[in-house]
Amino acid sequence: MCYTIEQRLEMAMKRAKYWNDERNIKRIEELLRKFENKYNASGFAHPDIIAYSNEKPHEPVLFTWGLIPSWAKTEKDAKNIWNKTINARGETLFEKPSFRDAATHKRCIIPVNGFYEHHHHKGNKYPFYIKRKDNEPVNLAGIWSEWTNQETGEFFQTCSVVTTKANTMMAKIHNNPKLNEARMPIILTDGKEDAWLQTVGKKMDQEVLQQFLIPFPEQKLKAYTVRKLSGKDSPGNVPEASEEYVYDELEM
Repeated sequence: MCYTIEQRLEMAMKRAKYWNDERNIKRIEELLRKFENKYNASGFAHPDIIAYSNEKPHEPVLFTWGLIPSWAKTEKDAKNIWNKTINARGETLFEKPSFRDAATHKRCIIPVNGFYEHHHHKGNKYPFYIKRKDNEPVNLAGIWSEWTNQETGEFFQTCSVVTTKANTMMAKIHNNPKLNEARMPIILTDGKEDAWLQTVGKKMDQEVLQQFLIPFPEQKLKAYTVRKLSGKDSPGNVPEASEEYVYDELEM
């Protein structure tokens, strides 16, 4: 699963800076001036996060995390849905009504510094932080949608993080006894980012889809425990949220 992320502007802008000249970068930074670094951002709070869409593959945009499908009729419908669409299972992406249209026509890349996952041990939960060993962006596969609140006229662009089966390392961390299997977000390998955005417009066949469902190699990831993500022991939305913190009672 992937319900909590760290996303800093500098990391999220790497793709834009690779593809754009200095003039365009200044324009983009002005468009993103309201963005605040997310050090400990829960999808259930529906924050605005930076993404690159198939419509603007080299220019970052702000999406609200928690996909609202275009067919949602009322604000009540939207709020009932978006807590259930923070993640989207890759294996059933083209089968679920909430995701089918977005999976076919609206894909995105969500570049983050890292993400958090809880490990269960003797009735307690311990948060882990996962990032790339080379400190490059963790490019998450996403889908997005557009929705207009017919009651207020407010326009939303929303997104969901696509998940797959966990690799061995993530399976040890994501060991929730209430779940049938361990999951992890689809982390797009170098060179697959553009392919994810370009294969829009038609339903993927299973062979093509399977290429994206392969879990990211665990040898390229680093994971360690951090302080609690919520409650009185949480440092909150500060840079220290992703710093390593050792729990003596936990052995991995």
